[in-house]
Amino acid sequence: MGFAFSFGSLAGLVSSSDFATPNKEIQWLGSVFTGIIFCVIVYRLTAILSSLLFKGYDKLSSAQKIEWNNRGFSTFHALFASFMSFYLLVLSDIFNKDSHEELIINRSSTFSNLVLGISIGYFLADLAMILWHFPALGGLEYVLHHGLSMFSIIQSLLSGQGLIYILMVLFSESTTPFVNLRWHLDIAGLKSSKLYVWNGIALFFG
Repeated sequence: MGFAFSFGSLAGLVSSSDFATPNKEIQWLGSVFTGIIFCVIVYRLTAILSSLLFKGYDKLSSAQKIEWNNRGFSTFHALFASFMSFYLLVLSDIFNKDSHEELIINRSSTFSNLVLGISIGYFLADLAMILWHFPALGGLEYVLHHGLSMFSIIQSLLSGQGLIYILMVLFSESTTPFVNLRWHLDIAGLKSSKLYVWNGIALFFG
């Protein structure tokens, strides 16, 4: 209740409307926790599957295994965020100029808000790992990136505005799997492989 109250108080700072209702706040909090739980599950699965499918995984140092698994749920979120953003921006009718009366900047839906909540959950989980292992998983620039990302997403959720811009930025997460794959191939000693070369080309064009 206390968290919901402060959540609602923040809504008053970023919006003059009553967009952030108690029911919506509960949905958003649920989606945030869902995002965190997904990250934990994928982190564990990455460790299990990597140990079974990649012979070199068990030879990695403890720090390398942590980053390996961390990049596993980073890739999962990147795929989720980019696919959902593409769907909401291009395939759905939420931003079709003739489908709604509201200005495009004011449009959102329950589904789109749940997507944003899951992304907040990811950023919280990743930020917690970054701070816990600081600076092994990233320096202050990562903390700033995650902080600004969460702040902008929360503002969009609470005000009901700017969703289209948030989704455009989240779509840029589509390059993250290539970045993570490049790191995995490097750690695995496969820099001379064709996959490393093709991944570099894809990353360049991405």
